[in-house]
Amino acid sequence: MIRLYSYFRSSASFRVRIALNLKGLDYEYVPVHLTRGGGAQFAPEFRKLSPAALVPALEEDGHSFTQSLAIIEYLEETHPQPPLLPADAAGRARVRALALSIACEIHPLNNLRVLNYLTKTLGVSEDARNAWYRHWVETGLAAVEAMLATDARTGRFCHGDAPGLADCCLVPQIFNARRFDCRLDHVPTVMRVVDECMKLPAFERAAPAAQPDAE
Repeated sequence: MIRLYSYFRSSASFRVRIALNLKGLDYEYVPVHLTRGGGAQFAPEFRKLSPAALVPALEEDGHSFTQSLAIIEYLEETHPQPPLLPADAAGRARVRALALSIACEIHPLNNLRVLNYLTKTLGVSEDARNAWYRHWVETGLAAVEAMLATDARTGRFCHGDAPGLADCCLVPQIFNARRFDCRLDHVPTVMRVVDECMKLPAFERAAPAAQPDAE
């Protein structure tokens, strides 16, 4: 049985939920509230699973895993159908580049612990914090737009006509962008792909509002 430690609003957890759903895998959802009571992610028992005190964490067959992309790659290797990566090396490199452009270039600059540090430690105002968020998200998504719009391998989804790893990363980032009122009119290809993704039950069931800990 797969056990997923998740928070409904965590975009990294959202990525893994999408991947699990696309692969048709059943899993137990274990909520880890990131803000209530100082943050359940800092509890000693959870830190045994995730020393960095981050979600998601995943357990299967006596093994535990952290980092959303590593988890998805693990699922890809252990549950290969349907595939989330292309069969060719060049295609796999492109999809990973798209996924990493989001997970490594955009997300780290606007996740909860960074935003909290800006306001609680550096004393940045809420307006300035939100401007920080919007700047990095809008800039990063513009780069993703260029990667998608200028490559013939972009299809209905980020790569071809089946959803994959890049789509698992893209959709959660757009959900977060909308929460913070980011400008999205400059990324029409991105938004077209996201709209296609949200037509699929795997993405809809993974959305924050559909989770048992949603508030």
